[in-house]
Amino acid sequence: MSWSRDSWRDFPIKQQPVYKDKKALAEVEEQLKKFPPLIFAEEARSLKKQLAKAGRGEAFIVQGGDCAESFNAFNADTIKNLFKLILQMSVVVAYSSGKPVVKIGRIAGQFAKPRSSDFEEKDGVKLPSYRGDIINSIEFSAEAREPDPHRMIRAYYQSAATMNLLRAFSRGGLADLNKVHQWNLDFIKSHPIGQRYEEISCQIDKAMKFLKAAGLSSENTPQLRQTTVYTSHEALLLNYEEALTRVDSITGDYYNTSAHMLWIGDRTRGLKDAHIEYFRGIKNPIGCKVGPSMQPDELVELVKVLNPENEEGKLNLIVRMGASKIDELFPPLLKAVRDAKLNVVWTIDPMHGNVEKKNGFKTRDFDNILSEVKSFLRIHKEHGTIAAGVHLEMTGENVTECTGSTSCPITEDDLHSRYHTQCDPRLNANQALELAFMISEIF
Repeated sequence: MSWSRDSWRDFPIKQQPVYKDKKALAEVEEQLKKFPPLIFAEEARSLKKQLAKAGRGEAFIVQGGDCAESFNAFNADTIKNLFKLILQMSVVVAYSSGKPVVKIGRIAGQFAKPRSSDFEEKDGVKLPSYRGDIINSIEFSAEAREPDPHRMIRAYYQSAATMNLLRAFSRGGLADLNKVHQWNLDFIKSHPIGQRYEEISCQIDKAMKFLKAAGLSSENTPQLRQTTVYTSHEALLLNYEEALTRVDSITGDYYNTSAHMLWIGDRTRGLKDAHIEYFRGIKNPIGCKVGPSMQPDELVELVKVLNPENEEGKLNLIVRMGASKIDELFPPLLKAVRDAKLNVVWTIDPMHGNVEKKNGFKTRDFDNILSEVKSFLRIHKEHGTIAAGVHLEMTGENVTECTGSTSCPITEDDLHSRYHTQCDPRLNANQALELAFMISEIF
C-alpha cells in the first residue's frame, strides 16, 4: 500500500485524545508544519549506524530519561543532571567493556503517555485521564483534563530549548573527559556508589595524563572533549509527529524531525493500527516495545513490516516482560527472530513490567529491575545473540520513587518524601549508576 505522512488517519488508532475544537487543532497542526526541525536527517542516519554497531555487539546502548517530561519542572539543572548521569553510566560501561556507548535520552519530546484507562475517578468524580503535558494537565479538574491542542506548541518550544542545551553541553566542554569528576552529582558523592565512580574517575585521570604526554589532549582531539547524546520519545500523539515529518533534501526520504529515534508502545503496536502505518514510512531508526502478550509469529510479521529491507540498526526491539515472566516468554520470541534471520537491535526495558503498588504509591523494586536485566543478558548469552543495551526511566534528581538498591536503600515508608514523577516511578541517580556497575561487572 502507498504511504504518506497522513495515511495513518485512515486506520484505527488507540491512546489518542479527543479534541473538541477541531478548528484549533487544524490551526496548530498547520503552525507546527512551518516550524524548523528539531533534528536533522543526517543525525538520524548517524544514530542508525551506531545502533547497527550495537546490534553486532560492537557498542552498547544506554537510553534513559523521564517517564514524562513536565512543563512546570522544566529547568536547566534538571537537564544538566540527566546529561551528567548518562555520561556517568556511559563511562562505567565503556571502561569495563572496552566498547563505545551509544547515548540516547528520553528527552526533548517525551510528553505523551499511554494510560490503562481513559478515565480517572477520585471521591466520586470521574474525569479524563492525564495523558501528558502535551495533551492536558495533571491537575484534577474538568478544565485541566480537557485536551488542548495549543499544548503541542508549548511542547515544541520546550523541546527546542532542551535540544539547544543538550547540544551546548555536548560540544561546550561539559563532556570533556578531563571533567569526569565533575559529572558525579553532589548528592551521591558521599554514597558508596559515588565513591566507586570516583575510583574509575581517578583511573581515567591517569589515562588522560598519559595521552597528554603522548601528544593527545582535549585541545587537539575533539573525541576527548565532545560527545553526542541522541534524543528519543514515544511517538504517541500522531498529530504532532505528522506535523514534524519532513522530506530530506538529500535523499528525498521522509524523516520525523522531532527526535532522532521514535518508538511504538506496547499498547499501540497493532499491525493494522495507525501507529504501525505511520512508522513504516519514516526513515528514522525506530523502536517497538515487546511485552508479555507478544507472540512469536506476530513479532516476526511486525519486524518485517517495520523493517522491510532488513537494515541493520533500523529497528530496536525494547523488551519489557517483567522479572517473573522474562525467562518464560522472551526465549521463544528471540528464537523466532533469530531463526528468521531478521536484523534487529535487542534492548531491555526493566521498568514497565515491574510496577507495583506500595503505601498507595506506584513504585518499582530495584531488585526486580536488576533481576530482569540480568535475565535478559543471560538469555542472549545462552542463545548466541547480542544484548545491545538498556532502556530506563530515570532521573538525575534525588527522588524516592523506586524501592531498594544497596547504595541508597529506599523503603516503602520513604516513598512519600521525594516522590515527584508525573506518571511512572523513576530510578534516581544512585540506582541508575548502581545498575550500570552491575552491567559492567557482567562485562
